[in-house]
Amino acid sequence: MNTFFSRVYCLDSGFNTGEENMALDRRLMASFINGSFQQRFGEQSCLWRFYGWQPHAITVGYNQNIDGLNQAKCHEAGIDVVRRPTGGRAVFHVEEFTYSFFTESPEPNATLYRLVHEVIQHALEGLGIHAEFCRSTLTRPQSTSSPDSVSCFTASARYELQVDGRKLVGSAQRRNRNVLLQHGSLPLSARHKELCSFIALPAGEAFDSIQQDMVEEMERKTTSLEEILGYIPEYSRLAELMRHAAGTMHNDEAIILFPNDLSDIL
Repeated sequence: MNTFFSRVYCLDSGFNTGEENMALDRRLMASFINGSFQQRFGEQSCLWRFYGWQPHAITVGYNQNIDGLNQAKCHEAGIDVVRRPTGGRAVFHVEEFTYSFFTESPEPNATLYRLVHEVIQHALEGLGIHAEFCRSTLTRPQSTSSPDSVSCFTASARYELQVDGRKLVGSAQRRNRNVLLQHGSLPLSARHKELCSFIALPAGEAFDSIQQDMVEEMERKTTSLEEILGYIPEYSRLAELMRHAAGTMHNDEAIILFPNDLSDIL
């Protein structure tokens, strides 16, 4: 348990396009930077946002080269391609539960990173899933043809969550002054692994071999709720578990917000 936050808020913003989702994250972060959120909802407060994607989308990290994706193929498949305000690599947002976390805090990034994942870990316990922290520190691969060079889910950072050695939750952060945005993905099904088919690869004899390596890497290093549980939990059930966990882990009951509650500060 911790006393970092005086109040804990949760917002379920539902399903939106990739650009709408990332734009809302940017506006919420701006409301913490300019202090309007704190003035409206209290100092030392934090906000959890839960959401989904419609249509499916691929996000790339803030500094990632978007040329690593086959954008024409994404367009043909009706998949949004959008840049995240946080770092990291490409993520395919398909059949997943997504969260964002915002706060103004002097605590180190690593401390808040772990705290956020402790909340998710607690929520997963409600499904009977015992997730563990990844112990390794993320290292960047050197080869641009490596699956790790494009996909976020094949790389694990310390304090991310895994089950039976395979990554279940991927997250990324961005800090501006003392304001932190962290967001991440909880795959509901194995479809996040389809990212491999949208990565731009060199033509020629090596194409099939590289793509197969990527598929095998995703299979070996990542998992999803359906693969663990044998079924896909309802989005509403996950949102409920996350709200409860956020309140419990922050020594308080989470306060539910609705989009209209934020209209005067966004």
